[in-house]
Amino acid sequence: MQQQTVTSDVTVIGGGLAGVAAAIAAARAGATVALINNRPVLGGNSSSEIRVWVCGATAHGAQKYARETGIMGELFLENQYRNPEGNPYFWDQVVLDAVRAEPGIRLFLNTDVTEVDADGPDDDRRITAVTGWQQGSERRLTFTGAAFIDASGDGLVGELAGAWYASGREAASVYGEEWAPEVPDDNMLGSTLFFYTKDVGEPVRYVPPSITKDIAETSILVHRRIDTRANGCDYWWIEWGGELDAVNDNERIRDELWAVVYGIWDHIKNSGLFDAETLTLEWVGSVPGKREYRRFVGDHVLTQRDIMAQERFDDRIGFGGWSIDLHPPGGMYSTDHGSKHLFTSGVYHVPFRSLYSRNTRNLLMAGRDISASHVAFGTTRVMATCAVTGEAAGAGAALAARNGITPRQVATERMGELQQLLLRSDASMLGVPWTSPDDLALTADITASSTLTELRVDASPAATSYPLDEHDFGLHLPVDPRLDRVGLLVQAEGPTEVVVELWSTDGGENHIPVRFVDRRTLQVEPGRTRIEADFGYAPTAPEDVVVVVRRARGLSVIVNPEPAPSGVLGLLSRTPATDLHRPQSNAWSAAELRRHAPVFDATPATHAYGAGQVAGGYARPFGGPNLWSSDRIEPQREERLELRWDAPVVAGSVELVFNDEVDEDLVNLHHHRTPFPVIPELVRDYRIEAATGDGWMTIVEVEGNRRRRRVHPLGGMTTDALRVVVEATNGSAWASVVAVRVFG
Repeated sequence: MQQQTVTSDVTVIGGGLAGVAAAIAAARAGATVALINNRPVLGGNSSSEIRVWVCGATAHGAQKYARETGIMGELFLENQYRNPEGNPYFWDQVVLDAVRAEPGIRLFLNTDVTEVDADGPDDDRRITAVTGWQQGSERRLTFTGAAFIDASGDGLVGELAGAWYASGREAASVYGEEWAPEVPDDNMLGSTLFFYTKDVGEPVRYVPPSITKDIAETSILVHRRIDTRANGCDYWWIEWGGELDAVNDNERIRDELWAVVYGIWDHIKNSGLFDAETLTLEWVGSVPGKREYRRFVGDHVLTQRDIMAQERFDDRIGFGGWSIDLHPPGGMYSTDHGSKHLFTSGVYHVPFRSLYSRNTRNLLMAGRDISASHVAFGTTRVMATCAVTGEAAGAGAALAARNGITPRQVATERMGELQQLLLRSDASMLGVPWTSPDDLALTADITASSTLTELRVDASPAATSYPLDEHDFGLHLPVDPRLDRVGLLVQAEGPTEVVVELWSTDGGENHIPVRFVDRRTLQVEPGRTRIEADFGYAPTAPEDVVVVVRRARGLSVIVNPEPAPSGVLGLLSRTPATDLHRPQSNAWSAAELRRHAPVFDATPATHAYGAGQVAGGYARPFGGPNLWSSDRIEPQREERLELRWDAPVVAGSVELVFNDEVDEDLVNLHHHRTPFPVIPELVRDYRIEAATGDGWMTIVEVEGNRRRRRVHPLGGMTTDALRVVVEATNGSAWASVVAVRVFG
């Protein structure tokens, strides 16, 4: 047996998306990192071994402007380009390549950590080393260092270290949670196995294996949907083990899931109820995808109240947006629906205090084992949100290791530094402004070749009508500084009374109607006509609003089959009578009108897209789009941003954040397919120029860009002006940039 000791600043145990994001973030923050995974591939539940969709704050489009940025966003964009068909093996390589690109990471696959050395009293533990066995190489590896991150999912490292944790369901009285049971129990969310099918074009018989369960003798056929077109995560409801121990009973759970998978296929192939003669099983999972086990106790336990109140923690480090999504303990055998969902009005925040152990001083958590109640865990558990917590834990661990302090000290003494570090990396954080004094752009005078100031979409020859017989319509707009009047193009079959309302989204986290402002009732004559509502609304700070047109028989809105400017969105109510007194984000859908522009106009001119938006402030929609947008691009005209200083500065690097339209919902596997390999709003070709005594000199040229964040070293050149020249986008009619940062 070979013995080897690996010393790193940060040791990450677990190679799911939480661990991957943690390792990358720590390495980018300057730490040396060991990333340990007990499987042969990275990605955890999203890998080709298990094949779960990477869900996150977008909630499959229920949340608006919510797609993750930072490391998770990079993975989404890269997969969109390399793997639009959602091949799970290609996704494995996207994740692996992201890790391999970081020279500060040493990767140890097939390495199962089973021993933890920790010392100190029960209320002040400290990890000194973790040890594991690497299958195949027959090596016993011991990992030492300053900080350890448990991203293992099940939380074995923390448990062996003596870190305090919870499991099962707390009573409602513990945290005052409406969705918690009255009496606590050990029940959890169960585990799942998936299968893929394939049409081979000729008859294929199916002889079921001995393990096959006759699902006709269960409640599955009555309460669950079986469809020959379904694959993989379409069968998320094949879930079991919630009333067992997901670790101790892992083998039993896997066998039961296998029995049901083969039983479902036996029913499809041999019951005579399906057209499945030429279908065969292409793949069946063998590793159960676990949903829940240990949840470690941090300095803050995230609860249902925190989620629903969208609590703006001072130490917030990221956001989520998936619903509180809880499943019956009986899983696939339950007669209840397979899941129940509770949405907030928009996204919610996660505090850093939920990412480190209360009693183990150098242990951080990332992913599904963070400090949360069972109910709150129902939303934080999805993988893109796990990656968000991983990125923050990794950056926090690197900061702690570099300064010789604990994660708790980061939270109490260096929280601003951590937040700015995350913002510089374009992490998924909301409502925290970029204020770094190192950014020279904050002192520059910024101008643009053109700026979008008129919120207006004229009807195109291809404009179509969308009926409002059964839906209310919402027009999401930025307001900066005021909204006096809104005009909309509608079509009425006969004389119609139209009710037009103005609603505030009531917070940058939200993009649906939340707080009623005003109402107008208009009389509309038959035919296509423009309606106009005067509101005279002047908020105290820039914000988003929704102009609501209530449903009416025979009434339609007119839309163009092309995108609107960023920040403008058409919404349709999803319920027969939308309850706006307790609005949930899924009550309004953007799916039907996404990348379609409602025909409208608004006055007065807007300041929401000014050139100054690229310096400081927020780097994603929050009370406005928070980006510069040119006017519509004209042929042979280059759009540009210019930064000029009163005196020469020494520029060491320029960091750009481009607009990748975070309202666009991306996914790694087969849930849906987005019809373009690169987000159209991303700038494709650009150059950076510097002012010299001889005029403008090109110092950076890029063609074919498909990334949101780009870093360009300049080597310390002296200049009093820089400009970013946009030569082409990936399809958008507007050039847009979220942030320009210049460092000495």
